[in-house]
Amino acid sequence: MKKNRGMIVAFLAPAVIIFLMVFLYPIVRTVVMSLFKIDSVTATMDTWQFVGIENYTRLFTTDIFVSAMKNIGKIWLLGGIIVMLVSLLFGVILTSGIKGKKIFRAIIYLPNIVSAVALATMWLQYVYSPQFGLLKSFFEFLGMDELAQTQWTAPENVFWALLFAYCFGMIGYHMLIWMSGIERINPELYESATIDGANRIQQFRYMTLPLLKGVFKTNVTMWTVSTAAFFVWSQLFSSVTANNATIVPVQYMYMNIFGAGNAVTERNAGYGAAIGIILCVCVVLVFTICNALVKDDDLEF
Repeated sequence: MKKNRGMIVAFLAPAVIIFLMVFLYPIVRTVVMSLFKIDSVTATMDTWQFVGIENYTRLFTTDIFVSAMKNIGKIWLLGGIIVMLVSLLFGVILTSGIKGKKIFRAIIYLPNIVSAVALATMWLQYVYSPQFGLLKSFFEFLGMDELAQTQWTAPENVFWALLFAYCFGMIGYHMLIWMSGIERINPELYESATIDGANRIQQFRYMTLPLLKGVFKTNVTMWTVSTAAFFVWSQLFSSVTANNATIVPVQYMYMNIFGAGNAVTERNAGYGAAIGIILCVCVVLVFTICNALVKDDDLEF
């Protein structure tokens, strides 16, 4: 028994040590940093100035952070509805036995292969461009001159332009998750339902959707994580250092940690750490609520 216990400890010890070093230590350090005023992420601990929860109270009374949270909330909610519905639609169509499934799947997933920087630049330069953009040419072809002259990256339109472009790039990824769940469902269930007289819509409503509850939770979780880390798109669509229409928490965090020299923020790594903690809490909260509301323990494939 002692030998077995020693073997268990010997095998578990490296994994536990790596977990503590790679995952637990950074989390604990970030929580501690959020309670201090820190001039730089490389500053030694003896230079840290303890401020308690002042970083958190300042955040929620700062207009630019409130705007950032509102923007990320709209991206998560509105963008999430668009991406989930469209990706589910594509997933259902591509798993229905249509010809050319692999080709269509590759085309829809293609934007996920391209880097976010390249994809955002493509939208800005070749789709939203007021001189020769795709939207301008498309609306001119249809005779809709007013829409053709629309400045899609103007302050009043830039958020919606950003949201649409980002959703376009995320649909393929979530489509594959839906497809993996749909393809796990036993085809005999659909055959039985067909024999019993259920049409395609009824089968989708009463069979497919209930059996995709677990996949739905996965999709929502992944969407929440990617939205919380939203940065590159906002940075590229921002015409100024801090544009209230496009700024998001991660961008504001970056400005506070590395952005000394601008007129909007001062360098304070502790302030940035507090933003990171708030985002982590939001992700955990969404995951917890999703688990509480969507239960699939009683479902079997």
